[in-house]
Amino acid sequence: MAEPSLHTYLFFSIAITMLLVSPCLGLGLDTVREFLTREEDTIVFSLIERAKHPLNLPAYQDHACFGPSSGRRRNDSFAELFVRESEEIQAKAGRYQSQGEIPFFHSRVPFTLAPPYNFTIDLYPAAASVNVNDAIWGFYFNELLPLLAKNGDDGNYAVTAASDLACLQALSRRINYGRYVAEVKFRGDQQRYTALISSKDKDALMTLLTSETQEDVVKRRVEKKAMVFGQDVTLDGPTETGDKNTSQSSFKVSPSVVYKLYDQWVIPLTKNVEVEYLLHRLD
Repeated sequence: MAEPSLHTYLFFSIAITMLLVSPCLGLGLDTVREFLTREEDTIVFSLIERAKHPLNLPAYQDHACFGPSSGRRRNDSFAELFVRESEEIQAKAGRYQSQGEIPFFHSRVPFTLAPPYNFTIDLYPAAASVNVNDAIWGFYFNELLPLLAKNGDDGNYAVTAASDLACLQALSRRINYGRYVAEVKFRGDQQRYTALISSKDKDALMTLLTSETQEDVVKRRVEKKAMVFGQDVTLDGPTETGDKNTSQSSFKVSPSVVYKLYDQWVIPLTKNVEVEYLLHRLD
C-alpha cells in the first residue's frame, strides 16, 4: 500500500484539529468553561514541545528572500516564512472557516481541499473580527520564547518553527476565545452591558468582566498542570514529584513560566479581547 502523501497527512490532521477545538453547538457558560480548561492542556503541552529545542536564533533573524509570486525581495525570518506558508496550506484545508481560528497572516488562498462544513455562527458579526494576534506574536517571540528555550543552535529550524506555530495557534485560540466569553456574558446580562457599551465605558466593562478570584484559580491550575505534565514517568515507581519552589529544572517547562504566561499575557489579553468585542456588540 502506498504511503500517504504529506498533503493527505496535513489535510486529515487539520480536519481532526478543527473538530476537536472548534467552538461547538449550544454556546453557554458551561461550554466556555470547558473549552478554556481544555485549552490549558493544549498550551502546556505545546510549551513542553517547544522547550525540547534550543533557542535556535538564526530561525528568527531577518534575511533577504524572494516572494513566491512577485519576485521582490523581502526581509523575513525563517520562522515568519514558515508560519505564513503553513497558514496558506491550512487555509486551503479550511482551518479558518471556523470562527474560532484566526490566522496571523491573512491570505487570499481559496478554500479548496476539504469538503464544506456549515460551522455555527455564535459571534455577533460586527464584533467577530476582533483579535489580538499581533500582540500575541510580539510577546511570544520577544518575551516568552527566551524564557522557554535554552541558549543553543542545533540547526533543526523547521522542527523548531513547527513547535512555535503550535504554540502560537494554541495561544491565539485561547486568548481570542475572549470573544465567546464576552458573548456569553452579554447574553446573560444584556441590560447592564448595553448601558456600559452605549456609554463606551471601557473601565467599567473591564471591572464587570474581571473576577480576581477566578483568575487566581486559573493561574494556579495551569502552574500545577505544568508540574504534572512536565514530569518524567518511569515504570520503576511512582511519577516523580517536584517542588516548584526549589526544583524548577526538574520539569520539562518551568511551572513559574506558565504561571507568568497566564498572569502577564493570556488573562490580560483575553480581557482586552472581551472589552473590544463588547464595544462593537451593538454596532
